[in-house]
Amino acid sequence: MPSPAVHTTPELDQEYLTRAQDGDREAFARIVRHYENMVYSFSFKVCRNREYAEETLQDTFVNVYRKLKQFDGKSKFSTWIYSIVANNCLMKRRRSRLEASSVSLDAHGDLEHGPVPEKGGAGVQPLLLSRSSSPLETAIRSELRERLDAAIQKLPVDFRLVFLLRDIEGRTAAETAKIMNLTIPAVKSRLRRARVFLREQLDEYMSS
Repeated sequence: MPSPAVHTTPELDQEYLTRAQDGDREAFARIVRHYENMVYSFSFKVCRNREYAEETLQDTFVNVYRKLKQFDGKSKFSTWIYSIVANNCLMKRRRSRLEASSVSLDAHGDLEHGPVPEKGGAGVQPLLLSRSSSPLETAIRSELRERLDAAIQKLPVDFRLVFLLRDIEGRTAAETAKIMNLTIPAVKSRLRRARVFLREQLDEYMSS
């Protein structure tokens, strides 16, 4: 079973993509082996549910197999796969628990163009970083990560996906826009709003 840990996946050699598009089953199997950890890891981050992540893993590669000839090479293959995973997550949210505990971000103003407080501009990562390695500091960072995970699950799925793609997966704004079928300004707006909400959630914990 693929691990939900963070994975950095290099792009697969174009030779295997071309062969798979020509119907080579072994080449397609190589694609699955190469990207399955990336797909499972990202799916698990979205839902924090192994059963859902496994289902998304299977659905994603069924979609990849069916649509492989549509990949035109104008983006990274991993970007194309991320777009399929993201679409699967958005399609399933109505019949799953993905939105069960999410909150509305309407209170932060217009979702696409409204002003965003500077407080959230730097993200939440600084709250999780520390040079100390004492048992107490380690325990605090661990609890903060748990709080962050819980807060991420409160984000609406479309905001959650943008945050995970940009701040956790390290995708560029342009790649995230392509994956999510959004404009770059919309990606930046949703990312800022997600960061504001998450930082507020962690600030509440830190000040309690």
